[in-house]
Amino acid sequence: MASHGTALTGKVAFITGGASGIGAALSEALAAAGADVWIADRQVETAENVAQRLRSTGANAHAVALDIRDAAAFEAAIAETVRTSGRIDFLFNNAGIGIGGEVDALTLEDWTDIIDVNLRGVVHGVQAAYPTMIAQGSGHIVNTASMAGLITTSAQAGYAATKHAVVALSKTLRVEAAAHGVQVSVLCPGVVRTPILSGGEYGRNRTLSRESLIKLGEALRPIEPDQFASAALRGVLRNQAIIVVPRWWKALWYLERLSPTLSMKTAAVALKRTRDVASAPLQ
Repeated sequence: MASHGTALTGKVAFITGGASGIGAALSEALAAAGADVWIADRQVETAENVAQRLRSTGANAHAVALDIRDAAAFEAAIAETVRTSGRIDFLFNNAGIGIGGEVDALTLEDWTDIIDVNLRGVVHGVQAAYPTMIAQGSGHIVNTASMAGLITTSAQAGYAATKHAVVALSKTLRVEAAAHGVQVSVLCPGVVRTPILSGGEYGRNRTLSRESLIKLGEALRPIEPDQFASAALRGVLRNQAIIVVPRWWKALWYLERLSPTLSMKTAAVALKRTRDVASAPLQ
């Protein structure tokens, strides 16, 4: 794990979805750098296991039972963090779910679930922490979106729609928050080797099996969560607006901006690949 010096020592960081995947890796990296970490997740036993492991190394770590779909619960969790730790320096709005499949396969329940977690959950975090950060005159909100929030995708319209919305929210909030001394960044991971690659605890895919999801994900050269967390925190400490990790994914982002038509053609190729994998007989 790369060192982040003393920039994070003593800082108070609240991480949603902190029990696994990117969230757990961020929690570990922040704790290793000396931050006081609050690990929030609806998988509270797993969150407590992470917190206990970090405390065993001498870190300050707390587990918080939180369903980010519950705005009042989110507000109460942030209030407890501030009461206990005295402030909040970082909010990592990281929790999210993946619900994939072509649009004609999605149900209204799918749309409701992914919007409630991936978009409303982020909004609830902002609403809970931003006023305190304004009052402090400092703080950093870090929202986790995805490369699916920057480029044309295929067979994941619901996911991409919510992640595009998180990017838009983050960019607008960044402009507004600067006047209050508050910083805002958005993380746009490429493919990271986390449970979401196969659907995750609360996700699902209406087109592909878990085995097929893993096959397609592995073909995109996923990086390990700890590698992602280290690179992402470097971007956060530099106050970068949009943080793309791994960096090679920026090529697709540039393509999207230079030629949306070509980007859509690239997505069409990816869709064909997805359909081929979905229709292939099981081995």
